[in-house]
Amino acid sequence: MKEGKRRMKITLESSMAAFLKKFAKSGELTEKCRSVIPGGYSRKTFNYGPHGIFVEHGEGQYIYTVEGHKLLDMNNNFTVNILGHNHPNITNAIMKAVPNGISFGNPTLYESKLAEILISRIESVEKLKFSCSASESCLTAVRIARGYTGKTKIAKFEGGYHGFIDDLAISGHPSPERFPGPDHHPLPLADSAGIPDAVTANTVILKQNDLKVCEKILRENAHDLACVIMELQSGAGGVVVLDQEFVEGIRALTEELGIVLIFDETITLRAGYHGLQGIYGVKPDLTVMGKMIGGGLPIGAVGGSAKIFEVLEADQVLISGTHHGHPLAAAAGIACMETMDEESYAKLNRQSERIQREINEWARSRNYPFMIYGKGFSFLAYAFTDRPGREIRTHRDFWRYIDTDRTQAYSLEIAVRGFFPVFRGQFSLSLPMTDADIDAFIETTKDIVTGIMQ
Repeated sequence: MKEGKRRMKITLESSMAAFLKKFAKSGELTEKCRSVIPGGYSRKTFNYGPHGIFVEHGEGQYIYTVEGHKLLDMNNNFTVNILGHNHPNITNAIMKAVPNGISFGNPTLYESKLAEILISRIESVEKLKFSCSASESCLTAVRIARGYTGKTKIAKFEGGYHGFIDDLAISGHPSPERFPGPDHHPLPLADSAGIPDAVTANTVILKQNDLKVCEKILRENAHDLACVIMELQSGAGGVVVLDQEFVEGIRALTEELGIVLIFDETITLRAGYHGLQGIYGVKPDLTVMGKMIGGGLPIGAVGGSAKIFEVLEADQVLISGTHHGHPLAAAAGIACMETMDEESYAKLNRQSERIQREINEWARSRNYPFMIYGKGFSFLAYAFTDRPGREIRTHRDFWRYIDTDRTQAYSLEIAVRGFFPVFRGQFSLSLPMTDADIDAFIETTKDIVTGIMQ
């Protein structure tokens, strides 16, 4: 839709009404499914404002809803589907593997081949172990770090998300109402009931992009701190990009203090052929991977130095699961990773850079407090803020500066107009997306933002 074509002002109320009307059948199905599944579905994150949007199928860069609407999928199962839907390379790999057997109590060569691909791309990874999800692999990484160091506590960043497991579901989504402590000394807060106080007490919380604060906290706890786990660009807790100097400083501190450094690249592996750590040029001790590496099937992995992995070789640390290294997930992952050559990453990053540049230049020219932000690869965020030019530097900036009502109005309105991002204010691209898709997203965003600012 061309800028200025829609004259009426867009509000949270008007966008909500349009959304509920357009996706009425999904609302009905949500209520129906509540009778057998709490909330209507097993993932709370399926909620898109008032309810989830049920789909019938996906093809390429599009999903097709139960109402019959075609949406450009900018959620991509929260960054999993980097090749979009029903990509022939992945479908063919799965169909080729299925006749050989779906599940075994034996190893297959699919697992080792996928490991070889990942090891060849991520410089810090010399050995690797698979699980069924990145959440499991985060837990695996923490256990390895504890076994290797003999220490108990773990450090993570406020707003960092590493799955729903007890040890890491701490301060992923804190809020000022819960009294999370002062900026210079954030306190650990459990993200859910059912997490023991002892687990929370073993967690040290760090502040993004403040090396002075982090250094003080790390030095105070170094005697009992097994690891620091971090995202180079945070995701589920809100997008925050870490400064180059900050990441280098954390690496230097953890090396000096004998603390295992874990990079959670579950999302950020899509940043480039060598992951986001390759762009920063900083090597962790352990790397967690997931999402795209399974080609759409459930998988997770943790990789790292051969020295640290000696605790697994010696059976000092035990990790094993029924479906770890599942042949179908590994086969799909091989197909996905082989398809994602260096030019594929470059294409996605060019499109992402264009979206970020064109929308931000347009918004600045009109003094609108709307922005697209992130490191510049194919996972970005959007938000209305308190003023034009605002930067998001820490998780607490979300509490202080994000205009939630306007941002949610945009999320609802963009879905009504045929685009499906992540409701909380994020989106990712997939390889089938065309320049015409990017054009449409940019122009529709301009039109919606103009309507909200009227």
